[in-house]
Amino acid sequence: MLQPKRTKYRKMHRGRMKGLAARGNSVAFGEFGLKSLEPAWVTSRQIEAARRAITRHLHRGGQVWIRVFPDRPYTHKPAETRQGGGKGPVEAWVVVVKPGRVLFEVGGVPEALARTALARAAQKLPVQTKTVSREEKLAVA
Repeated sequence: MLQPKRTKYRKMHRGRMKGLAARGNSVAFGEFGLKSLEPAWVTSRQIEAARRAITRHLHRGGQVWIRVFPDRPYTHKPAETRQGGGKGPVEAWVVVVKPGRVLFEVGGVPEALARTALARAAQKLPVQTKTVSREEKLAVA
């Protein structure tokens, strides 16, 4: 699963998830992409599950790009633990996904196959998504 090789600090504050994605909000590498419609934390396990769903549906054909990387540690204290004693241990690595962020891209396959593969990946993610194409991006701009 994805996680940084090393970090400057072991733990982070929670932060905020307001606003829209300023970068990574257009299809850049493939022909079709999976775009987020709401903010959330996406864990490395969810990214890996979605990636597997895409590659298996494409029968190892075409190309898949993962456009997000979980670089944020998520800590969690055990259940039924008294308050105090510092911050809990790192449970997982997450990426902050804002509305408009492209999570995955697919290229080199027919449109119908790409859309069904991305729909399967969307079921593995905790955010509402939509499938976008490179042509839609050019039409909007």
